[in-house]
Amino acid sequence: MDAFQAIVLGIVQGLTEFLPISSTGHLLIVPTFLGWGDPGAAFTAVTQLGTMAAVLLYFRKDLWNIARSWFLSLWIKPELRGTLDARMGWYIGLGTIPIGIFGLVFSDQIEDGARSLYLVGTTLIVLGLVLLLAEKVAKHDREIEDIKAKDAVFIGFAQAAALVPGVSRSGATITAGLFSGFNRAAAARYSFLLSVPAVVLSGLFEMRKIGDPGGVGALETALATIAAFIVGYASIAWLLKWLASHSTMVFVVYRVALGVLVITLTATGVIEAS
Repeated sequence: MDAFQAIVLGIVQGLTEFLPISSTGHLLIVPTFLGWGDPGAAFTAVTQLGTMAAVLLYFRKDLWNIARSWFLSLWIKPELRGTLDARMGWYIGLGTIPIGIFGLVFSDQIEDGARSLYLVGTTLIVLGLVLLLAEKVAKHDREIEDIKAKDAVFIGFAQAAALVPGVSRSGATITAGLFSGFNRAAAARYSFLLSVPAVVLSGLFEMRKIGDPGGVGALETALATIAAFIVGYASIAWLLKWLASHSTMVFVVYRVALGVLVITLTATGVIEAS
């Protein structure tokens, strides 16, 4: 991978990490379409640290209040335990447990066995249709202040499903949030906050593989990560504004159309499955 390819893939990561269309899937699809090859799971995980830095910057006040209230509520100020910020600290931790467990148990399959474009195309279509169903049946009447422990567990298991390329972490968690009755903006906001521990831990865990023989170099990974940060910050702001007054239908149509295209091109031999 050269510097140009790294920057392009960083932009792809930044554009697709927060939109419910799967950044991992796009980091398999785009290089294949361009004839560059699979950049690897380690590259994908580390460049997600760039988009995570965007989350930390964009939600810095929210995250600081959550961390501060949660910590103080443990011993120093127990009266804070019922506040939203303190509860949110517990809920984010609770929602991170499923992806942590499944990520460790199935790490080999995730890095090697689950990177087929047939799988990516299928999951793009299936999750797109599930998101469509959520839009149709959801009540859209709950705010993030209404979140409870059972919501955190349910959305946490949905986040774990995003270990499969093409599912989309934000897509799965926003969909689960809609099924739980949250409005679109609240579902997206919680999705961003929930992503912090999982993405940071995954990126740090995979960072050890950057620069290995046959993998992507450290400089190229750094360039991609910086590009992902810049574009990712803009993507967060755009998506929250969009979902305040629009449905997710545009993403459903995009997912299904892209999934059909990927499967068709793969089945006809235009592109290789892996």
